[in-house]
Amino acid sequence: MGKILVTGATGGLGNRTLELLLKKVPANQVAVLVRNPQSEQIAGFIKEGVEVHQGDYFDYNSLLRAFNGVEKVMLISAIAFTDRNTQHFNVIAAAKQAGVKQVIYTSITRREDSDLIIPEVTRSDIFAEEALKASGLEYTILRNPPYFEAMPNYFGSNAYEVGVRVPEGSGKVAAASLYDLAAANVAVLTQNGHENKTYTLNGSDARSFTDIADDLSEISGTRVAHVTISEKEYVENLTSNGVPLHVGEFLSAWLRGINSGEFSETSGDLERLIGRKPMTFKEFFKQRFPQNKA
Repeated sequence: MGKILVTGATGGLGNRTLELLLKKVPANQVAVLVRNPQSEQIAGFIKEGVEVHQGDYFDYNSLLRAFNGVEKVMLISAIAFTDRNTQHFNVIAAAKQAGVKQVIYTSITRREDSDLIIPEVTRSDIFAEEALKASGLEYTILRNPPYFEAMPNYFGSNAYEVGVRVPEGSGKVAAASLYDLAAANVAVLTQNGHENKTYTLNGSDARSFTDIADDLSEISGTRVAHVTISEKEYVENLTSNGVPLHVGEFLSAWLRGINSGEFSETSGDLERLIGRKPMTFKEFFKQRFPQNKA
């Protein structure tokens, strides 16, 4: 197996991918792409023998240097509000020019027939997927659902006190944990047979916000209400707590998708890739939120 390079190694998904990858592959076959080689988030991996390749999605020449001698690139998608099209295109084009064999891209789950547009995400994901397919590189597209770890961002960390306060809707979301999604990344990076395929990595446990309130009620031992509010009030609540307006509107768009059932389907791809049942909502909440809290 040739060298594997993981981008986004200082972020949640990239960091967990590296952690699990090193259980399958010798450290001298693994590299990371980082802007700052002195980052504390990768210090432990460097000690294990992982190579550090300095580069930036916006700096094409740095990507060419970083991809030299690399067989597979794990492209963790850029964050919103950062010109994702330019960054993703640079990575794909540089990988092609540098002789990389395969690029694995983390996209966002969506229904093929959907007209829902999440600002800063949907169109740039479609662009990246199409650019990758047209590049001539072997590719694997891993469409990620909303993360369990992001759920408290949607309804707050004080749900026990104020309830799950979100805009109205009965749609369900088959979320997944970063750890399980990282395990899927590693499966694709270390196994054959995933070339030129697209996987939808929804979890196997789809829950509505009413269901989530019920789960929190059971875990905490006290009734947690599901309280519906308008989108306007939802965004105003966020901004009054210091969240920038564009971020509040961004979160509201994700909730609109959840409430409309955009992320409700369960394909089974995640379970097949990792070889076990993914984490459930209740398992995550038991870990994340204190129990027996009045």
